[in-house]
Amino acid sequence: MAGGYVPTGVAGVDRILGEKGIPKGHTVLVSGGPGSGKTTFAMQFLYQGATEYDEPGLYVSMDEDPADVKRNMANYGWDCDGLEAEGRLAFINVSPVRAASESSGLVQLGMKEFKLIKLLEAIRESAGEIGAARIVIDPVTMFMLQYPDDTQRTYALKDLLAGLRDLESTDLLVSELKGTGMEREHQFEEYLAQGVIILRTMPKGDKLTRAFQVEKMRGLKIDSQPHPYEITDTGVEVYPTLTVFR
Repeated sequence: MAGGYVPTGVAGVDRILGEKGIPKGHTVLVSGGPGSGKTTFAMQFLYQGATEYDEPGLYVSMDEDPADVKRNMANYGWDCDGLEAEGRLAFINVSPVRAASESSGLVQLGMKEFKLIKLLEAIRESAGEIGAARIVIDPVTMFMLQYPDDTQRTYALKDLLAGLRDLESTDLLVSELKGTGMEREHQFEEYLAQGVIILRTMPKGDKLTRAFQVEKMRGLKIDSQPHPYEITDTGVEVYPTLTVFR
């Protein structure tokens, strides 16, 4: 696999990542609570890749209907349908907990077929059709719930990461954050991923503030301090020169 870095295209983030971006081929966990902007951040990564860096992207939905995701992203001025028509973005729905729609051309996997091999086949096929260089799985939490046993869950995630690595793409796995405070229990998937980005909404005085933090990024010197961020009319914007704690 060729070296190099993949710019996120998210305002302020690449500066935190040593002015470089995510090391090419890494799989990064993006974890946050409800309303923290996880999906927006992940879609911004794909959209900027497709429009600014000539890197097609694949969005793998495990929960929300991709049509709803695209509709929500249009609020930021992102024409996902247009990019999809041009073969620069692709969307597949592999949710294991919804009824298949005969009218949709999206890939559909029912509960009985929701296995790691089937999931990787669906990703591999769709990624190959557009030459995807960036892949988002949102949320990987739904995948983990299919394995109630801790040992099975660990091996399943290891196998998923290995399958993604074979595609030589740069990937974001979106997950729910368990606890939004600075002192929290780390989730096992944080140890397996090559990078971890945390999006928090936390109290500061009598107000709430959003805090963006890169907890780790293997092979890269990073700024690991929490920095404020906002969800603006044009997407997520991080302020790397400001600090949450003063």
